[in-house]
Amino acid sequence: MNQLFRFPNALKRDPAVDIWMDEQADDLGAIARHWFDIIRDCGDDVRELLHDGCPTACASDAAFAYVNAFSAHVNVGFSRSAELADPQGLLEGTGKYIRHIKLRQGGDIDARALVELIASVYIDMQRRLKTELLPVNARYVDLLVC
Repeated sequence: MNQLFRFPNALKRDPAVDIWMDEQADDLGAIARHWFDIIRDCGDDVRELLHDGCPTACASDAAFAYVNAFSAHVNVGFSRSAELADPQGLLEGTGKYIRHIKLRQGGDIDARALVELIASVYIDMQRRLKTELLPVNARYVDLLVC
């Protein structure tokens, strides 16, 4: 099993993330803030921090999503999403673990599909955290039961 990207210093609400949001251009900043707020609302265990200059959300301390603003679009990206189903074909990228979605002002996006994708990535990360904490024998039993 591959290691998760862990941030033990992530906070429930990191003021640096809000400062980053305030520094973004109006239109792109609004897009980034909107989608990061949805990511923040995934669950009580969501923590956040700035990583590599962009807001990153964690399930507990394991990174599962980020936003980043560029000159013409916002990326909403997801850890381990290359391994997940993407029935709506929203994800872009060729990374081994991470995929993203490009959002543009006035662009066409299936918001419901993106919300569902965010939830599935979050739930997947919670499952990975739980599995990582199980002893080896318990993992084997889980595999047999499924």
